[in-house]
Amino acid sequence: MTLCFLGTGTSQGIPVIGCQEPVCHSLDSKDKRLRSSVWMYDTNFSVVIDCGPDFRQQMLQSGCTKIDGILFTHEHADHTAGLDDIRPIFFTQGEINIYAENRVLANLEKRFDYIFDDENKYPGAPSVLKNSIDENTIFSIKDKNIQPIRAIHANLPILGYRIGDISYFTDVKTISKVEIEKIKGSKILIINALQNHEHHSHFNLQEALEFIHLVQPQYAYLTHISHHLGFHETVQKQLPENVFLAYDNLQITI
Repeated sequence: MTLCFLGTGTSQGIPVIGCQEPVCHSLDSKDKRLRSSVWMYDTNFSVVIDCGPDFRQQMLQSGCTKIDGILFTHEHADHTAGLDDIRPIFFTQGEINIYAENRVLANLEKRFDYIFDDENKYPGAPSVLKNSIDENTIFSIKDKNIQPIRAIHANLPILGYRIGDISYFTDVKTISKVEIEKIKGSKILIINALQNHEHHSHFNLQEALEFIHLVQPQYAYLTHISHHLGFHETVQKQLPENVFLAYDNLQITI
C-alpha cells in the first residue's frame, strides 16, 4: 500500500492570499501546501480521503486517474469543494462511490444539487453512488476493510479512517478513549498539527505530539498545517525522530 499526500495545508493553503509573513514567501517547495487530502493505493485499490478545492491540481500532480471511492471526513469546503472535478474520472470509469455520514451526504446534495438530481440531471455532470457510513461499522472497498473513527472538530463530529496499518485524521480537536483504542496498533498515524499556539478547533503542535505519544505508532506524520507553524525545515528539526512534517506529494509505502 502506498499513501500519497495530495495536500498538507489548512483551509487557506500556503501561501495564503495576500500574506506577508515569511513562510508564505518561502522558496522551499515543502512550504507550499494545498488543502489536505491523501490518496491510498495499490495494484487493486485506489481511494482518496477528502476532495477539496485543489482536487484537480492534485490529481494532475499525483497521476491518479482511477478512484474506487472518495471518503469524506466532514463537510467543510476545504474538504469537499472539489467534487465537481471528478468529472474526467467519471467519464472514463463511470459512477464514483462516495462514503460519508448522512449529515455530510445531505450537505453535498444541497451544495452540488446538479450532481445528485437524477430527474433533472445537468448534462456533463458526474454521477456518484452514495454510501452512508458511521463510526460503529467497518466497511470494505475492494479487498480493504475501512474503520471509521469518531473525532470532534470544535463541536462538529467528524470521521477519521483506519485502513490496515494506517490511521488518518485531520481537523481533530478531541477524541474519546473508546475511539483511541481503534487507532492503537497502527504503524503509521497521520494527524493534524495546525500551529504552535492554542486553537479552538484543531490540535496545535504540542497537542498532536501528546496524541502521538498516547497512540504509540511506529511513525507519525503531521498534516493540515498553517503558515503559523513555521518553515518546514525548522519545524522538522524540532520533532521526535519518528515524527515527520508531511509535505505535498510525499509518498510513503507500507
